[in-house]
Amino acid sequence: MSKTQIESICSSLLQELEIIWDEVGETETEREKILIEIEDECREVYSRKIEKVKEERIQLRQEIVDSEARVIAICSVMEEPSSLGRQHQSDQSGRRSLKEELVKILQKLKDMEKRKSERRDQFIQVIEDIKCIRDEINGESDETCSSDFSVDESDLSLRKLEELHSELYTLQEQKRNRMKQIQDHLRTLESLCSVLGLNFGETVTKVHPSLVESEGSRNISNTTLDKLASSVTQWHETKIQRMQELQDLVTTMLEFWNLMDTPAEEQQKFIDVSCNIAATVSEITKPNSLSTDLLEEVKAELCRLEELKWSKMKELVLKKRAELEEICRRTHIVLEEQDISVENVIKAIESGDVNPENILEQIEYRAGKVKEEALSRKEILEKAEKWLNACEEENWLEEYNQDENRYNAGKGSHLILKRAEKARALVNKLPVMVEALVSKITVWESEKEAEFLFDGNRLLWMLEEYTELREEKEQERRRRRDLKKLQGQVTSEQDKGTPTRPQSAKKGLRVSTNKRFASSPQTPRTDSPHSAKSFTSQKSFTSQSRYS
Repeated sequence: MSKTQIESICSSLLQELEIIWDEVGETETEREKILIEIEDECREVYSRKIEKVKEERIQLRQEIVDSEARVIAICSVMEEPSSLGRQHQSDQSGRRSLKEELVKILQKLKDMEKRKSERRDQFIQVIEDIKCIRDEINGESDETCSSDFSVDESDLSLRKLEELHSELYTLQEQKRNRMKQIQDHLRTLESLCSVLGLNFGETVTKVHPSLVESEGSRNISNTTLDKLASSVTQWHETKIQRMQELQDLVTTMLEFWNLMDTPAEEQQKFIDVSCNIAATVSEITKPNSLSTDLLEEVKAELCRLEELKWSKMKELVLKKRAELEEICRRTHIVLEEQDISVENVIKAIESGDVNPENILEQIEYRAGKVKEEALSRKEILEKAEKWLNACEEENWLEEYNQDENRYNAGKGSHLILKRAEKARALVNKLPVMVEALVSKITVWESEKEAEFLFDGNRLLWMLEEYTELREEKEQERRRRRDLKKLQGQVTSEQDKGTPTRPQSAKKGLRVSTNKRFASSPQTPRTDSPHSAKSFTSQKSFTSQSRYS
């Protein structure tokens, strides 16, 4: 209602009152009095209305101030600019009413409270995730993850939220690393359990039941991780101990097999086990390859072989003794007197006076020494064998040259002629062979400070004796050629009719020749000192003559 309408109404009411007063006949004094009362009443009404409006204005301004303060507080918590100062200036320039200003500020407050609630929910979610991961790492109950969290609402800024996200990412990375460590430990433990013949599920359950489940969350606490690592270390050490024990057992078993010449059929059962004798810890991966059952089987087999060894000990000793003698025969080494004889070995075993194992050790030790000595003698022995073979060929060639029918054509005569040619070529090399052999032997004896014996005789003396006999043989051939030449001269002179002087010369030549034959050593043709058999048969006599 406008002011003009109010004045019109008041004027019409005053006219109506004047008419009534005229009819009644009110005096002017009464009329003035009543008008004054009406004015006072109107003034009081106006005053009350003004006071009420003032109170409403004050209330509106206070609500605006409070709302602005709340908006500023929320913006401060969230570290965002409020922009209320600029809006207030624009509102004054546009002469916006207090109610309109209050409505706008309340809308702003509502928006900020909504954003604050959303930001608070983000904080709660991040903090909840952080607490859950921390509880998993510290081994606390998972029920605490679903409980309410007290969020510090004094700082809900994006900076603070980013810090919490960074912390959450670090914890998630730590959790992933722990899950990877646990997975690696479980794979290692599963491999160890497979090799050692253990139940993987029972072993892991002792660490923590959640580790058995392939699906679902596994416990990743420090305690669980330490227990799992300790379990892996423990079973790894057990694997090393069992591997060393098994390798020791297999080594002993292989010694028994070699000692008793165990057939391949009996070895087949443990052939896979014997393959691990030189394996490393990482190379043993087959299931049950280090189980207690397998170790017990190997131990039982060793017990069986031990009993079998004692029952065959006499046979083994004799066999090893024969092997030693065979090695000595091949290497031309004569067993010393202190070496155990076969008769003494049998008597000692049958009587039980000595431990057969000690005898075996002595024989094996002696065989090892002989083999070691044979390595240093190998080159000389090879040259000695070639020399002896050449001596045999030399002996055969002498017999062949003394055969008057050697040139008669017959079956196989061309083969004999070829052999004679080869024999002559080989015999011509004998001096060089002997010289080289003597040089090798001299060096060997100088290094070893011992005599090089061949079947009990010093080989150097045998070569010297051979050289002397060869020279005597050569001198004998020269004397025979000279004698034959003189006989030819005498015969030619007789044919020419010379005096009797050549006959006396011939007679004197025969006498001198007979003296030379008498003074020179005579050996049968079939037992020439140049043959291997005759030479070795004469070496004992030669050795005795050396000492005399």
